[in-house]
Amino acid sequence: MSRTIRRYRDATRVNHWIVALLFVLAALSGLALFHPAMFTLAALFGGGTWTRVLHPFFGVLMALGFALLFAQVVRDNLWRPRDTAWLRAAPRYVRSGDERAVPPAGKYNGGQKAVFWVFATCLLLLLLTGFVFWQPWFADAFPIPLRRIAVVVHAAAAVLLILAVIVHVYAAIWVEGSMRAMTRGTVSDAWARRHHPIWRDEAVSRNPAAARSGRRARRP
Repeated sequence: MSRTIRRYRDATRVNHWIVALLFVLAALSGLALFHPAMFTLAALFGGGTWTRVLHPFFGVLMALGFALLFAQVVRDNLWRPRDTAWLRAAPRYVRSGDERAVPPAGKYNGGQKAVFWVFATCLLLLLLTGFVFWQPWFADAFPIPLRRIAVVVHAAAAVLLILAVIVHVYAAIWVEGSMRAMTRGTVSDAWARRHHPIWRDEAVSRNPAAARSGRRARRP
């Protein structure tokens, strides 16, 4: 039997994919409203009026979904000194592709944690600024200058979030075996040894039989 270690619970994976779907919907509808050159995307949502109506709801649901995900994984994403060292060594890793160029990682390496906190920051900014100019429900409660600032911050946060998601998806594809973690919930013992050895040792110490026999280890 292949040796596998459980990396994500089913609830975490379902939450992740719901947030991912809502991100796609919010991003496409937001881009349609962002610039006339992309307004053709509004056809995906039934036209400009429906796009304007639906976009805020996609955004709020995405933020709520991420908040649930945040609560599930934030402890593993707390920053440690080894994450700073990982980021400093990351350019050598990218150039060489040699995992030995970076320090051993826990459940998430420094790059993954950085992306996670960019997600959290951007979504918080998008949620707060979105309410400031959400017509007809909340915008009238705020002065026009604040609404203008909110629009600029909202757009900047959206662009940064989209770029961070691109990096996230690229990294998941680039590191072979990573997609399995979010589709099946498990990773091979060899993958864990190579990419996240500290987490692997912690996981196996909690359930040694899993790595020996091929049974799925309990989530650490």
